[in-house]
Amino acid sequence: MLFHVRMDVQLPAEMDPTVAAKLKERERHYSQQLQRDGRWRELWRIVGEYANISIFDVSGNDELHELLSTLPLFPYMSVAVTPLTVHPSRIADDRDT
Repeated sequence: MLFHVRMDVQLPAEMDPTVAAKLKERERHYSQQLQRDGRWRELWRIVGEYANISIFDVSGNDELHELLSTLPLFPYMSVAVTPLTVHPSRIADDRDT
């Protein structure tokens, strides 16, 4: 199943910069692992915000919830999820499932 996910990050202003840097590094490593295995299909930064739009390709709601809730920055995120399906007018390509 495909999901459109918007993630907005709000780190506390009083967070130690060293702690923040370590969290961000763990987040980068985990997100790249998920991109390599194909479950985190797209990752786009939203200009001017500490936010992203992502496309996940997972088995369903439970797998997506597990992946999102184990992101190191998850406690500092607001997340909006929209399930997707291929539009009937879209020209198919090798990414369609």
